[in-house]
Amino acid sequence: MKKAEIAAVLTDIGTLLELKGENPFKIRAYVTGARLIESLSEEEIAARVAAGTLEEVKGIGEALAQKIGELHTTGKLEFYEKLKASLPPGLVELLEIPGVGPKKIKALHEHLGVDSIAKLEAACRAGTVAALAGFGEKTQAKILEGIANRVAYGKRHVWFEAWQAAEPILAGLRALPQVEQAEHAGSLRRRLETVGDLDFLVATRDPQPVADWFVRRPEVKEVTAHGETKASVRLQSGIQADLRMVPPEQFVFALHHFTGSKDHNVQMRHRALQRGLSMSEWGLVPAEGEGTAKQKAEDRGRQTDIATEEQLFRALGLPFIPPELREGLGEIEAAEAGPLPRLLEEGDLRGVFHNHTTESDGHNTLEEMTRAAQELGWEYFGVADHSKSSFQARGLDEARLAAQVAAIRKLNAAKKFTTHVFAGSEVDILPDGRLDFADDVLATLDYVVASVHSSFKQSREDMTARIIRAIEHPRVTMLGHLTGRLLLERPGYDVDADKVIDAAIAHGVIIELNAAPWRLDMDWRLWRRAAERGLLTSINPDAHATGQLQWFRAGVAAARKGWLTKENVFNTRSLAEVKQYLAARAAR
Repeated sequence: MKKAEIAAVLTDIGTLLELKGENPFKIRAYVTGARLIESLSEEEIAARVAAGTLEEVKGIGEALAQKIGELHTTGKLEFYEKLKASLPPGLVELLEIPGVGPKKIKALHEHLGVDSIAKLEAACRAGTVAALAGFGEKTQAKILEGIANRVAYGKRHVWFEAWQAAEPILAGLRALPQVEQAEHAGSLRRRLETVGDLDFLVATRDPQPVADWFVRRPEVKEVTAHGETKASVRLQSGIQADLRMVPPEQFVFALHHFTGSKDHNVQMRHRALQRGLSMSEWGLVPAEGEGTAKQKAEDRGRQTDIATEEQLFRALGLPFIPPELREGLGEIEAAEAGPLPRLLEEGDLRGVFHNHTTESDGHNTLEEMTRAAQELGWEYFGVADHSKSSFQARGLDEARLAAQVAAIRKLNAAKKFTTHVFAGSEVDILPDGRLDFADDVLATLDYVVASVHSSFKQSREDMTARIIRAIEHPRVTMLGHLTGRLLLERPGYDVDADKVIDAAIAHGVIIELNAAPWRLDMDWRLWRRAAERGLLTSINPDAHATGQLQWFRAGVAAARKGWLTKENVFNTRSLAEVKQYLAARAAR
């Protein structure tokens, strides 16, 4: 196992021990061990495991060292497997309900016999949870709300996770000799922030071997359909995947049909009718005459001069409309009026800001994060660990921040990496709108990301005023995750986004597009109008580990959905341009 996986197992052990009511010191040892492992490099861990010197690291005792060594060497831990087996599986599932931690679960299990979400919901509805010491009516209501959200959100998946599941399947389909073309479709191809299921479309004259391959994938848990033109499966992750197989001549029409939203498709069909044509998944055929669109396409032997989506749009007097824009929200009118903008591409980004290291709640060191950024070919990389008020995230106080800034300056001077590191901080916006650090501390930084991490229940007026006060601070470079939403888990706090956008434009503050797959905040629906008015964004992965830097791809997907171009995005600028911009803001 790599260190991130080892740390995750140790943290999990701590949680499971807390569910069992074990000694707090024993629990803390595993949690501390996880943090210590994260602070070491992969090379040092491997060397210490080989030499048997893990115990020399302060905080790692003999028993913990043995378990870390076993995980590192074998990828398994017998103690962990037995511990998981000793608890009802439903207890661990209860952790998925927001606000229900190990201590509450233990109390619910001991006093009410709750060992599943179903039993927890029943106990809440009976009012017995509110009667427990340390709970009350508000906690009970919040638990019921969390359970309801889990049910409502359970049928959808965040785009990035769906994309990760879909990519190897799409690559496999394209490699089959019977397949002439293959693409994603549906909300995944439109890059909607959440996806209900995976849609694959294949052009083939020999569909049976393709369907057989699809249903026999190792990640398939259940086959729900296996026919001549369609197959459906449920993957191990729980996501539904559908495969449609069509003749090559039909492919482009089916691809457009199964990609666009309902509104987009209705508008396109109306446009076709205005030109005497009938448009459907079967083809683009004359509207007049007997028979359905399918029959007309088949009667013509499926002969068509249209082989690409570009040609299909052109046949209706339009330039190509990228899949991300096909929502029925004015894209057809915009395409009719003139050329559409060249949307942002992944290769346009030159670096990212708002990332975390082991100094706060990240899982990799400064050097490991910088090396990962360099491997992505980025010119620069911004570190913005949490500030002191985010105690739950081990936020840095003034002394620790000064030490980190010094370490970043030293790393840049050593020229160990070609990627330049900017020293920043994700500074808490306090409930009254003040920032978590004094001005003299902020002045030592290259940039400041100001974010809300507390008092989410403030009124709309108070939250809006709070954020605007922070935006007005001359040291603030960008606003982090505007609404604080977590997709499929909780809605954002109540804030007047229009007023915040107005303030950001007025004060030259960037509003980030937080690319963490569960955030994608500010929402894509707000970006087109905001960018037209001059608002800049920065696509930031909010990465807490090296692998999470890849989340920038989700941010680019959301940016494209919001009609953003390279010119609208701050971190498409070169290192020299970014340095000049930050220096000019600091000199104001």
